[in-house]
Order: sequence, then C-alpha cells, then structure tokens
Amino acid sequence: MSSASALQTPSAAAEQDFTIRAFGGPLGAEITGLDLNLPVSDREVADIRAALVRHGVVVFRDQRITPDQHVAFSRRFGPLQVHVLNRFHLKNYPEILIVSNVLEDGKPIGLVDAGADWHSDLSYMPKPSLGALLHSQELPAEQGDTLFANTADAYDTLPAGIKKLLEGKRAVHSYIYRYERLRKLSPWRPELTQKQIDEVPPVEHPVVTTHPESGRKILFVSEGFTSHIIGIPRDESNELLKTLHAHVTRPENVYRHQWQPHDIVFWDNRSTQHYAAITPQHLRRTLYRTTVEGDVPV
Repeated sequence: MSSASALQTPSAAAEQDFTIRAFGGPLGAEITGLDLNLPVSDREVADIRAALVRHGVVVFRDQRITPDQHVAFSRRFGPLQVHVLNRFHLKNYPEILIVSNVLEDGKPIGLVDAGADWHSDLSYMPKPSLGALLHSQELPAEQGDTLFANTADAYDTLPAGIKKLLEGKRAVHSYIYRYERLRKLSPWRPELTQKQIDEVPPVEHPVVTTHPESGRKILFVSEGFTSHIIGIPRDESNELLKTLHAHVTRPENVYRHQWQPHDIVFWDNRSTQHYAAITPQHLRRTLYRTTVEGDVPV
C-alpha cells in the first residue's frame, strides 16, 4: 500500500500516540499505534471520526479485542443497529453480525454472501447506517478482499447532464428486493418470516444526498438495495441505475482492502459502497460486524 500523507494526531499524542496515514487512492487511511484494549478518550474518538469522514474508510491494525470491547467501541460513534437476520447474531451479542463462509453441522455460522454485490449497509432503513466496524477473526490465505467505492467522488465526476437529470429524484431501497435476488443464488437462505418482512418495509431516499458532516453531495443508490428510481418508467430506471453503478465502481474509484490478522475496518456507509465476492468454502473466513445508526438522508 502506498501512502499519500502521514498525520500525527496532536490530541492523541498525550494519551495514545497513534498515527493516521492516508492511502494513495480514492479513499482509505490506516490507523496505527492505537490499542483498543486501552481507554480511548472523547478527543481520540473525535479524531477517528474526523478521519472516517475525510477518508471514507479507516483501518485499525492488530486489534485483539473481545466482543464486549468491539461493541463498546462501536457505541462511541452512535446507537447500534441490530440486523434482521437474527440467526447470525453472535451468541449473547445481538449487535454483532457474523459474516462467515464456515459451515458447522452442514449449516452456515454466519452470513455467507453479505458482500455479494455493491451496496451501502442498511440503506433500506429509515435511518441508514452511519458506518460499520468489521473485525477479522479467521482469514483465508488467499482471496477474501473487500472493495470500497467512493460515492462522493462518483457524484462529483458525473456528467453535468446526469446530475441535472437526478435533481430531486428519489429511489426505493428494499431489503426484500436484495434478499430474494440473492436467495436464488444461495441455497442456505431460508424464506423470511412475516415478522422479519414487517421489520424491513421498503423506504424512499433521495438519489443524491448531502453528507451530514462533510457537506459533500453523495450518489446514494446501489446495485444491492435500490430497486428503482421513482417517477420514471421502470426500464429507464433500470438503465439509469446500471449507468450509475458502473460509474461508482470504476477501478480508479475503488480501494481494495487486503485483510491482515485482527484488522478492524470502519467504513462510512454515507459516502462509500462495498463489495466482497463469496470466498470458497475451503478458504475459511469469519468476521464480526457492528453497525452504527445514522441519520435520515437529505
């Protein structure tokens, strides 16, 4: 990984002396020298949050923490959201979703295809996710990378004509839309109960939102959860969404994270999308994810 800049965090120097190093590319930064087993001050949390907003993705290296510590640290950034697929919650920790391709007694212990298409976590909720913190537990010797795309830069680089077309447009985000599509590809996905369906009704959000902290405009539609744009014929909506998805995921707009043992990756769901191809079953991969609640998109 190349480095675009290095920043010594002044307020952290008197507490934990950690460094934030920006990656050379469209997004991402690495935080080293911070131990989440030790107390993290409000000032340090503010520095981390500022880095998240600035870089979209921040990576904490070598964090050997417990689920209790994972949950407690995540809560420093806001209330946590509980995923509707409760069968994949970590035992005694409903805030932690297990992402894994591991089978036990012929059944998956976690969400196998969590990253099977480009998406922003929980965009189907009235208050989509601010961000998610994914902690590696067991990593394969190869494959298993996670890709992140910068949706703020994606908006900035749209042709003027498309920006004009998107003004005032709203789109439908639906968990069921994505779930049923993936269910055709993933034999382990059971039919949702009516209670689960009722927990995640479709929602409408602006196609272009404003990031509540950076003030930047964001392209807020995804391959995963956006079923259609309201107010235009469905075939035109499908074509426009394909164009937007292709624009967001151009190689020059993507950071590929190659996992290291005990990494925690914290990404801003308001300004990024992510994707992780399903890792073959013989290459065991397990991670724990918490999700921080955000605001109603505007």
